[in-house]
Amino acid sequence: MPDCVLTLIARPGEPALPALAERFADEFAPTAVAWLSPGEAFDLYVPGDLGDLRLRATALAAGAPADIAVQPAAGRRKRLFIADMDSTMIGQECIDELADFAGLKAKVADITERAMRGELDFPSALRERVGLLAGLPEETIGRVIVERITLTPGGRELVGTMRANGARTILVSGGFTAFTDRIAGMIGFDESHGNRLEIAAGRLTGRVAEPILGREAKLAALEDALARFGLVAEEALATGDGANDLLMVQRAGLGVAYHAKPALAAAADMRVDHGDLTALLFAQGYRRDEFATG
Repeated sequence: MPDCVLTLIARPGEPALPALAERFADEFAPTAVAWLSPGEAFDLYVPGDLGDLRLRATALAAGAPADIAVQPAAGRRKRLFIADMDSTMIGQECIDELADFAGLKAKVADITERAMRGELDFPSALRERVGLLAGLPEETIGRVIVERITLTPGGRELVGTMRANGARTILVSGGFTAFTDRIAGMIGFDESHGNRLEIAAGRLTGRVAEPILGREAKLAALEDALARFGLVAEEALATGDGANDLLMVQRAGLGVAYHAKPALAAAADMRVDHGDLTALLFAQGYRRDEFATG
Protein backbone atom coordinates (compact mmCIF):
# COMPACT_ATOMS: atom_id res chain seq x y z
CA MET A 1 0.00 0.00 0.00
CA PRO A 2 1.42 3.42 -0.91
CA ASP A 3 2.63 5.55 1.94
CA CYS A 4 0.68 8.51 3.15
CA VAL A 5 2.38 11.57 4.58
CA LEU A 6 1.25 13.15 7.81
CA THR A 7 2.40 16.72 8.36
CA LEU A 8 2.33 18.54 11.70
CA ILE A 9 2.53 22.34 11.57
CA ALA A 10 2.91 24.36 14.76
CA ARG A 11 1.10 27.53 15.59
CA PRO A 12 3.62 30.36 15.04
CA GLY A 13 5.78 30.80 18.12
CA GLU A 14 4.46 27.64 19.76
CA PRO A 15 7.26 25.50 21.31
CA ALA A 16 5.28 22.29 21.79
CA LEU A 17 5.75 20.69 18.36
CA PRO A 18 8.79 18.44 19.11
CA ALA A 19 6.90 16.68 21.91
CA LEU A 20 3.81 16.36 19.69
CA ALA A 21 5.91 14.99 16.84
CA GLU A 22 7.37 12.37 19.18
CA ARG A 23 3.87 11.35 20.27
CA PHE A 24 2.81 10.96 16.63
CA ALA A 25 5.93 8.96 15.80
CA ASP A 26 5.19 6.57 18.68
CA GLU A 27 1.58 6.17 17.55
CA PHE A 28 2.09 5.71 13.81
CA ALA A 29 5.51 3.97 13.49
CA PRO A 30 6.48 5.95 10.37
CA THR A 31 8.73 4.51 7.71
CA ALA A 32 10.51 7.88 7.45
CA VAL A 33 10.47 11.28 9.16
CA ALA A 34 11.70 14.71 8.14
CA TRP A 35 11.71 18.17 9.66
CA LEU A 36 10.56 20.75 7.09
CA SER A 37 11.45 23.49 9.55
CA PRO A 38 13.00 22.68 12.94
CA GLY A 39 10.39 23.02 15.67
CA GLU A 40 7.81 24.27 13.18
CA ALA A 41 6.79 21.60 10.66
CA PHE A 42 7.35 17.86 10.62
CA ASP A 43 6.60 15.06 8.10
CA LEU A 44 5.92 11.42 8.93
CA TYR A 45 5.56 8.88 6.12
CA VAL A 46 3.04 6.27 7.24
CA PRO A 47 1.56 3.19 5.54
CA GLY A 48 -2.16 2.68 5.91
CA ASP A 49 -5.63 3.71 4.84
CA LEU A 50 -5.95 7.46 4.24
CA GLY A 51 -9.36 7.84 5.89
CA ASP A 52 -8.36 5.83 8.95
CA LEU A 53 -5.11 7.76 9.32
CA ARG A 54 -6.96 11.08 9.16
CA LEU A 55 -9.35 10.00 11.89
CA ARG A 56 -6.58 8.75 14.15
CA ALA A 57 -4.37 11.80 13.57
CA THR A 58 -7.24 14.21 14.23
CA ALA A 59 -8.07 12.47 17.48
CA LEU A 60 -4.43 12.41 18.60
CA ALA A 61 -3.96 16.12 17.84
CA ALA A 62 -7.18 17.23 19.56
CA GLY A 63 -6.51 20.33 21.63
CA ALA A 64 -2.92 20.68 20.44
CA PRO A 65 -1.73 24.05 19.05
CA ALA A 66 -0.92 22.57 15.65
CA ASP A 67 -2.50 21.94 12.27
CA ILE A 68 -2.28 18.55 10.56
CA ALA A 69 -2.46 17.32 6.98
CA VAL A 70 -2.80 13.67 6.00
CA GLN A 71 -2.61 12.89 2.29
CA PRO A 72 -1.07 10.51 -0.24
CA ALA A 73 2.68 11.01 -0.38
CA ALA A 74 2.70 10.89 -4.18
CA GLY A 75 1.74 14.09 -5.94
CA ARG A 76 1.61 16.31 -2.88
CA ARG A 77 3.22 19.28 -4.66
CA LYS A 78 0.41 20.87 -6.61
CA ARG A 79 0.50 22.52 -10.03
CA LEU A 80 -2.56 24.74 -9.57
CA PHE A 81 -3.52 26.96 -6.64
CA ILE A 82 -7.00 28.51 -6.53
CA ALA A 83 -7.99 30.65 -3.55
CA ASP A 84 -10.80 32.70 -2.13
CA MET A 85 -9.94 36.31 -1.29
CA ASP A 86 -11.98 37.71 1.63
CA SER A 87 -10.97 36.35 5.05
CA THR A 88 -8.57 33.98 3.27
CA MET A 89 -5.91 35.80 1.25
CA ILE A 90 -6.82 39.05 3.04
CA GLY A 91 -7.97 39.55 6.60
CA GLN A 92 -11.18 41.41 5.83
CA GLU A 93 -14.52 41.13 4.02
CA CYS A 94 -14.34 43.94 1.48
CA ILE A 95 -18.08 44.51 1.32
CA ASP A 96 -18.23 44.93 5.10
CA GLU A 97 -15.50 47.57 4.95
CA LEU A 98 -17.33 49.42 2.18
CA ALA A 99 -20.46 49.32 4.31
CA ASP A 100 -18.57 50.90 7.19
CA PHE A 101 -18.15 54.06 5.11
CA ALA A 102 -21.93 54.10 4.66
CA GLY A 103 -22.53 53.60 8.39
CA LEU A 104 -23.98 50.13 7.77
CA LYS A 105 -21.17 47.77 8.69
CA ALA A 106 -22.99 45.90 11.46
CA LYS A 107 -26.02 45.21 9.27
CA VAL A 108 -24.01 44.14 6.23
CA ALA A 109 -21.51 42.11 8.28
CA ASP A 110 -24.35 40.10 9.82
CA ILE A 111 -25.63 39.19 6.35
CA THR A 112 -22.08 38.33 5.24
CA GLU A 113 -21.53 36.06 8.23
CA ARG A 114 -24.79 34.21 7.66
CA ALA A 115 -24.03 33.78 3.95
CA MET A 116 -20.55 32.43 4.68
CA ARG A 117 -22.02 29.93 7.15
CA GLY A 118 -24.32 28.74 4.38
CA GLU A 119 -27.49 29.98 6.08
CA LEU A 120 -28.41 32.33 3.22
CA ASP A 121 -28.50 31.96 -0.55
CA PHE A 122 -25.28 33.68 -1.65
CA PRO A 123 -26.53 35.53 -4.77
CA SER A 124 -29.57 36.92 -2.95
CA ALA A 125 -27.46 37.92 0.05
CA LEU A 126 -24.95 39.66 -2.23
CA ARG A 127 -27.66 41.61 -4.06
CA GLU A 128 -29.15 42.69 -0.72
CA ARG A 129 -25.82 43.89 0.64
CA VAL A 130 -24.82 45.71 -2.53
CA GLY A 131 -28.22 47.40 -2.61
CA LEU A 132 -27.46 48.97 0.75
CA LEU A 133 -24.35 50.62 -0.74
CA ALA A 134 -26.19 52.61 -3.41
CA GLY A 135 -24.79 56.13 -3.70
CA LEU A 136 -21.43 55.36 -2.10
CA PRO A 137 -18.63 57.24 -3.94
CA GLU A 138 -16.49 55.03 -6.19
CA GLU A 139 -13.36 56.46 -4.56
CA THR A 140 -14.33 54.62 -1.36
CA ILE A 141 -13.04 51.40 -2.95
CA GLY A 142 -9.53 52.83 -3.15
CA ARG A 143 -9.76 54.08 0.43
CA VAL A 144 -10.76 50.63 1.67
CA ILE A 145 -7.81 49.02 -0.10
CA VAL A 146 -5.32 51.52 1.27
CA GLU A 147 -6.74 52.07 4.76
CA ARG A 148 -8.42 48.78 5.71
CA ILE A 149 -7.08 45.78 3.77
CA THR A 150 -4.31 43.64 5.26
CA LEU A 151 -2.77 40.70 3.42
CA THR A 152 -2.92 37.41 5.29
CA PRO A 153 0.52 36.42 6.62
CA GLY A 154 2.23 33.87 4.42
CA GLY A 155 0.16 34.63 1.33
CA ARG A 156 2.92 36.16 -0.74
CA GLU A 157 5.29 33.35 0.24
CA LEU A 158 2.66 30.76 -0.70
CA VAL A 159 1.89 32.21 -4.12
CA GLY A 160 5.49 33.13 -4.88
CA THR A 161 6.85 29.70 -3.97
CA MET A 162 4.25 27.83 -5.99
CA ARG A 163 4.77 30.05 -9.02
CA ALA A 164 8.55 29.66 -8.75
CA ASN A 165 7.98 25.90 -8.93
CA GLY A 166 5.80 26.07 -12.02
CA ALA A 167 2.29 26.22 -10.54
CA ARG A 168 -0.50 28.44 -11.87
CA THR A 169 -2.24 30.64 -9.29
CA ILE A 170 -5.78 32.02 -9.43
CA LEU A 171 -7.67 34.32 -7.06
CA VAL A 172 -11.42 33.68 -7.34
CA SER A 173 -13.83 35.66 -5.20
CA GLY A 174 -17.50 36.28 -4.58
CA GLY A 175 -16.29 39.81 -3.94
CA PHE A 176 -15.61 42.44 -6.55
CA THR A 177 -13.17 42.89 -9.41
CA ALA A 178 -12.46 46.40 -8.15
CA PHE A 179 -10.70 44.63 -5.26
CA THR A 180 -9.60 41.31 -6.77
CA ASP A 181 -7.67 42.90 -9.64
CA ARG A 182 -5.55 45.03 -7.29
CA ILE A 183 -5.17 42.52 -4.49
CA ALA A 184 -4.17 39.74 -6.90
CA GLY A 185 -1.37 42.00 -8.09
CA MET A 186 -0.29 42.82 -4.53
CA ILE A 187 0.01 39.13 -3.65
CA GLY A 188 1.35 37.91 -7.00
CA PHE A 189 -1.45 35.79 -8.49
CA ASP A 190 -1.40 34.99 -12.21
CA GLU A 191 -5.07 35.88 -12.64
CA SER A 192 -8.21 36.84 -10.73
CA HIS A 193 -11.98 36.58 -11.04
CA GLY A 194 -14.80 38.28 -9.16
CA ASN A 195 -18.15 40.00 -9.38
CA ARG A 196 -18.51 43.44 -10.95
CA LEU A 197 -20.03 46.37 -9.10
CA GLU A 198 -22.09 48.68 -11.29
CA ILE A 199 -20.91 52.28 -11.10
CA ALA A 200 -22.46 55.36 -12.68
CA ALA A 201 -21.42 59.02 -12.40
CA GLY A 202 -18.71 58.07 -9.90
CA ARG A 203 -21.06 56.31 -7.45
CA LEU A 204 -22.16 52.75 -6.75
CA THR A 205 -25.59 52.09 -8.21
CA GLY A 206 -26.49 49.44 -5.65
CA ARG A 207 -26.43 46.73 -8.31
CA VAL A 208 -24.00 43.94 -9.15
CA ALA A 209 -23.60 42.69 -12.71
CA GLU A 210 -25.14 39.32 -13.52
CA PRO A 211 -24.41 36.44 -13.48
CA ILE A 212 -23.16 36.44 -9.92
CA LEU A 213 -20.01 34.45 -9.18
CA GLY A 214 -20.91 32.11 -6.33
CA ARG A 215 -20.00 28.59 -5.25
CA GLU A 216 -20.90 26.97 -8.60
CA ALA A 217 -18.90 29.59 -10.51
CA LYS A 218 -15.88 29.01 -8.25
CA LEU A 219 -16.07 25.30 -9.06
CA ALA A 220 -16.41 26.19 -12.75
CA ALA A 221 -13.30 28.39 -12.51
CA LEU A 222 -11.37 25.43 -11.09
CA GLU A 223 -12.64 23.10 -13.82
CA ASP A 224 -11.80 25.66 -16.49
CA ALA A 225 -8.26 26.05 -15.15
CA LEU A 226 -7.73 22.29 -15.09
CA ALA A 227 -8.81 22.09 -18.73
CA ARG A 228 -6.75 25.10 -19.85
CA PHE A 229 -3.56 23.89 -18.21
CA GLY A 230 -3.99 20.18 -18.97
CA LEU A 231 -4.22 19.15 -15.32
CA VAL A 232 -6.33 16.78 -13.25
CA ALA A 233 -8.07 17.65 -10.00
CA GLU A 234 -5.48 15.78 -7.92
CA GLU A 235 -2.91 18.36 -9.04
CA ALA A 236 -4.91 21.28 -7.60
CA LEU A 237 -4.84 22.97 -4.22
CA ALA A 238 -7.88 25.05 -3.24
CA THR A 239 -8.53 27.08 -0.13
CA GLY A 240 -11.23 29.28 1.35
CA ASP A 241 -13.12 30.03 4.54
CA GLY A 242 -16.84 29.84 3.83
CA ALA A 243 -19.71 27.85 2.38
CA ASN A 244 -19.21 29.67 -0.91
CA ASP A 245 -15.89 27.81 -1.30
CA LEU A 246 -17.26 24.35 -0.55
CA LEU A 247 -17.50 22.90 -4.04
CA MET A 248 -14.05 23.97 -5.25
CA VAL A 249 -12.42 22.84 -1.99
CA GLN A 250 -14.09 19.43 -2.25
CA ARG A 251 -13.07 19.06 -5.90
CA ALA A 252 -9.37 19.87 -5.50
CA GLY A 253 -6.77 17.21 -4.80
CA LEU A 254 -5.99 19.03 -1.56
CA GLY A 255 -8.83 21.17 -0.25
CA VAL A 256 -7.98 23.40 2.70
CA ALA A 257 -10.36 25.15 5.09
CA TYR A 258 -8.50 28.27 6.24
CA HIS A 259 -9.71 29.51 9.66
CA ALA A 260 -13.06 28.49 8.23
CA LYS A 261 -16.73 28.34 9.06
CA PRO A 262 -17.92 24.93 10.36
CA ALA A 263 -19.55 23.71 7.13
CA LEU A 264 -16.35 24.09 5.13
CA ALA A 265 -14.08 22.91 7.94
CA ALA A 266 -16.04 19.66 8.17
CA ALA A 267 -15.75 18.97 4.42
CA ALA A 268 -12.12 19.88 3.73
CA ASP A 269 -9.13 17.53 3.47
CA MET A 270 -7.15 19.80 5.76
CA ARG A 271 -8.00 22.49 8.30
CA VAL A 272 -5.71 25.39 9.15
CA ASP A 273 -6.96 26.67 12.49
CA HIS A 274 -3.68 27.81 14.04
CA GLY A 275 -1.11 28.70 11.40
CA ASP A 276 -0.81 31.19 8.57
CA LEU A 277 -0.85 30.50 4.84
CA THR A 278 2.65 29.01 4.84
CA ALA A 279 0.95 25.92 6.33
CA LEU A 280 -0.17 25.19 2.76
CA LEU A 281 3.47 25.08 1.67
CA PHE A 282 4.48 22.75 4.47
CA ALA A 283 1.53 20.53 3.54
CA GLN A 284 3.07 20.23 0.06
CA GLY A 285 6.44 19.24 1.50
CA TYR A 286 8.27 22.52 0.97
CA ARG A 287 11.01 23.24 3.48
CA ARG A 288 11.18 26.67 5.06
CA ASP A 289 14.43 27.39 3.23
CA GLU A 290 12.63 26.79 -0.10
CA PHE A 291 10.04 29.51 0.49
CA ALA A 292 10.07 32.50 -1.84
CA THR A 293 10.50 35.75 0.06
CA GLY A 294 7.18 37.57 0.51
